[in-house]
Amino acid sequence: MAEVADARLRCTPAILAGYRRFLVKDEQYPGVVAEATGVVAGRVYHDLTPESWLRLDRFEGKMYDRRPVSVCYENGSHVLVHCYIFRPEFFHRLTETEWDYATFLKGGKALFQQQYCGYKSLVVD
Repeated sequence: MAEVADARLRCTPAILAGYRRFLVKDEQYPGVVAEATGVVAGRVYHDLTPESWLRLDRFEGKMYDRRPVSVCYENGSHVLVHCYIFRPEFFHRLTETEWDYATFLKGGKALFQQQYCGYKSLVVD
């Protein structure tokens, strides 16, 4: 996140109900999709600048829409945040495999970082 947003950001664990995330075919990253009974555990990053949002939008690309969603923090409070949701026209790119953060950290992250060369393209003019 620090490389993509070009900032060290404070974050808070949160739960996104009504969604699931699946591994994208031939990739290491997930696509989040609406599903009534789903639950996604993740993090909310705070204090993003307008430039950071532009960088994130470029990084996520055309397969994702940034949308407001309601998440629940560990203390039970709910807050509206932005989340990148996988666009329906790209659903054919999703596998049936649930994406798992711990699995990603064990091997997928290093592989992604080796393969991804686009951080410089995120620079906002």
